[in-house]
Amino acid sequence: MQTVSQIQSLRSRVKAWKQAGLSVAFVPTMGNLHQGHFSLVEKAKTVADKVVVSIFVNPMQFGPKEDLDKYPRTLEQDQQGLEALDIDILFTPTPDIIYPKGLDEQSYIEVLGVSEGHCGGSRPGHFRGVATVVAKLFNLVQPDYACFGEKDFQQLQVIRTMVEDLSMPIEIIAVPTKREPSGLAMSSRNGYLSDEQKETAKVLFQVLNDTAQSLINGDTDIAALTNTAKSQLTAAGLVPDYYNIVAQKTLKPAVDTDKQLIILAAAFLGTVRLIDNLQINLD
Repeated sequence: MQTVSQIQSLRSRVKAWKQAGLSVAFVPTMGNLHQGHFSLVEKAKTVADKVVVSIFVNPMQFGPKEDLDKYPRTLEQDQQGLEALDIDILFTPTPDIIYPKGLDEQSYIEVLGVSEGHCGGSRPGHFRGVATVVAKLFNLVQPDYACFGEKDFQQLQVIRTMVEDLSMPIEIIAVPTKREPSGLAMSSRNGYLSDEQKETAKVLFQVLNDTAQSLINGDTDIAALTNTAKSQLTAAGLVPDYYNIVAQKTLKPAVDTDKQLIILAAAFLGTVRLIDNLQINLD
């Protein structure tokens, strides 16, 4: 594995691969890697000849009340994990490299529709930052494939829509959510939770499954299901941010004709914001 931080070094390696007819898969991350990230890398290795992983804590996707400086940075540990997976390049640019003119003068990409509501409603401007940095990284890496986790499902749909709308020649590969034995979705945020809080946090996935089972059993009262779920989360000690039953493709509120559904949920446990989802096929 080679670690590079400069754009020219990355581009020269990728150019040589392309000239040799080799395919490239890409996994963009913000570091503090866990098994969920590594599952993306493992998938990338199965679809392409070469794998590039990036670690970049993207300031554009952090809101004014979100502490960018406190985001965990564990580069040495991350490098060791990626070395063990035998990737080809780890790209570790700085903000000055990605945004040389600064954020105030940076062009940006906004993906309408799927960016709205859910996390987009709770974190204004977040998906503008995500789409912009991913588009820029795609231009730098020139991948044939890019792997994203289903845990951040709204993000996944934003990237899928951007690639489709802008005719990017990249296949987006969705990788299932990696979970703790308790069912808690793996996340960098879990490192902020105590053992006791982790016991509480697992309730989020349990409530998602309860709602899904009700839908499968034919319950179509979306409002009642949503209210019940929020009450269950609150009773367990979580503070719901949102709990939405929506169509998978559009992420708009589900109607009777929708058969491919997803429940999107976010809740606070102390200062930690947890997100999770569950896909449902009513066919």
